[in-house]
Amino acid sequence: MDILYVLIPLSVFLVLCILAGLWWAIERGQFEGVDQEGERILRDD
Repeated sequence: MDILYVLIPLSVFLVLCILAGLWWAIERGQFEGVDQEGERILRDD
């Protein structure tokens, strides 16, 4: 039972880190033009 006092805050911290990373990626435009990158492979430059 004592391990829950460690695991619950640790899991909350991990979720907050994941959400912060996702927010950072969205703000920097990492998910803009996703279709263009897939088509770039098929184009012959």
